[in-house]
Amino acid sequence: MGSITFNHVSKHYKGESRPAVNDFHLSIEEGEFLVLVGPSGCGKSTTLRMLAGLEEISDGELYIDDKFVNYVSPKDRDIAMVFQNYALYPNLTVYENIALGLKLRKTAKYDIELRVNRVAKILEISHLLDRKPSQLSGGQKQRVALGRAIAREPQVFLMDEPLSNLDAKLRAQTRAEIIKLQADLKRTMVYVTHDQVEAMTMGTRIVVMKDGIIQQVAPPRQLYDEPANLFVAGFIGSPQMNFVQGIVTLEEGRFYFNNKRMKLLLPRQYDFQFEKLNRSVRNVLLGVRPEHVLLKPEQQDEEDGYASGIVQMTEVTGADSYVYLTVGESKIIARTDPGITYSKDDKPAIGFNMGKLHFFDENTGVSLKVGGDEG
Repeated sequence: MGSITFNHVSKHYKGESRPAVNDFHLSIEEGEFLVLVGPSGCGKSTTLRMLAGLEEISDGELYIDDKFVNYVSPKDRDIAMVFQNYALYPNLTVYENIALGLKLRKTAKYDIELRVNRVAKILEISHLLDRKPSQLSGGQKQRVALGRAIAREPQVFLMDEPLSNLDAKLRAQTRAEIIKLQADLKRTMVYVTHDQVEAMTMGTRIVVMKDGIIQQVAPPRQLYDEPANLFVAGFIGSPQMNFVQGIVTLEEGRFYFNNKRMKLLLPRQYDFQFEKLNRSVRNVLLGVRPEHVLLKPEQQDEEDGYASGIVQMTEVTGADSYVYLTVGESKIIARTDPGITYSKDDKPAIGFNMGKLHFFDENTGVSLKVGGDEG
C-alpha cells in the first residue's frame, strides 16, 4: 500500500500567466523515498499540497493505491504531513500533541498510549512527553512533529521543508533520523526541499523541478553523472558544474572542442554522439565538475589539452580546496588538494579529465549525452 500516480496533473491559479505546476506525470512506488527539489516558486510545494488534498487539481488525475482521489478530502487519503513550522499546539504537552490525531479518529485509549510511547522511544523523546512546545528546542519540536505523523501509521508521509528551521548540525542529524525511519517503517515518503544536498543524501529518486515543469527524474548518482539539461547540471552539485562556451569541429576525422582560449582533442568515446548530430560544427557548452578540473602549477609551452588560467581566489574548506580561476571570459572552479596552494594572480595550467565531460546544446540547453566512461 502507498503507491501514487500523477497522471498529467496541472495547477492553474487565477490571474497567473503560467501554471504553478504543468503536466506533472509520475508514478511513485510503494515504500519509495521520493524527493522533490528545485528553487523557490518551482511548484514542488504546490505538487505536495495537491497530493495532500490541500490544493485542488486543475487538470489531470491523481491516484493513491489505484484509487482516484482528486475529490477525496485530506482526512480520507491515509496520509500524514510534516510542515516546516512544526504546527504544534502550544497549550498541549508533547504526549497530547502526538496523540491528538489518534483521539480525533476515536482510537482506543490503550492503543493511543501504546503508539505514542512506541513513537517516542523511536525518536528518543520519551523524556519530553510531559513538556510543552515552548520548553523544546527546534530539533525536539521537529521530532514531535514527526512523531505525530508516525503515530497515525499512514500509508504515505508528506514532508514540506521540515528541516529548514534547524541549524546545520541539527539538519544533518535529523536527516539521518528521517532516512532511518523511512527504512524501518517501509512507508512511501514524498519530501520537498530547495536544498540539493539534502535531496541527494535522502532520496532513492529525485524529481528536479523548474517553473512548474519536471526537468529530470532519476536516482541521485544518475542526476549527478548524467544531467538531462543545463538547469539540472547547474542545480545539482556544490559548487556547481563549470560551463565553457565553444564549438565542436570535425578536423581530419577527429572531433575537437574549440574556443579562443583552448583547443581540446576529444577522445573517441564521444565520436558516435557527435556523428549523429550530422553537423561538422556545433555551438555547445562544455560542462565539467570542479573535481574533474586539473591544475598544474605552471603552463607549459602550449601543452596539449591545457590552457592558461588566472587565479582569482582560493577557498579552503578543510578536506578540500576550491580554486576560482578565469580562462578568458570563462569562470572555472577547481577542487584541489589543500596541500597545494595557489595565490591570487597565479597562472596555473588548466586541463580537464577528458572522460568526464558533458556537452549541452547552447540554444536549447539539452544534454547532448556524450559524457561518460564508455565509447
